[in-house]
Amino acid sequence: MRGGRARWKIENETFNTLKNQGYHFEHNFGHGHNHLSVVFAQLMMLAFAVDQTQQLACQLFQAAWTEAGSKRLLWERLRSLFYELPFDSMTAIWQAIAYGFHIEGRIVIHDSS
Repeated sequence: MRGGRARWKIENETFNTLKNQGYHFEHNFGHGHNHLSVVFAQLMMLAFAVDQTQQLACQLFQAAWTEAGSKRLLWERLRSLFYELPFDSMTAIWQAIAYGFHIEGRIVIHDSS
């Protein structure tokens, strides 16, 4: 009974995260190996696994997340940096979010209020 409840809790929390915390995972009725939605769902699950690994193991990611204040704001800052500035690596992006960054003689620090 405890094993079943633990599994149910893990599944519910995972799907809640995928639906409500920035992944926009929704049910799609086009199941099967010939449907693109299955490929997208598998890619999303892979991204979720990488994200969970970073949350647990990457101190730089954790610092960026703390600075942003929420996952939604973290992803917004990440997207804006991708659109606006060239970076050499994800490490540089996480450092920019966590600690600010330097542009043409200026230091840009995010307002955390």
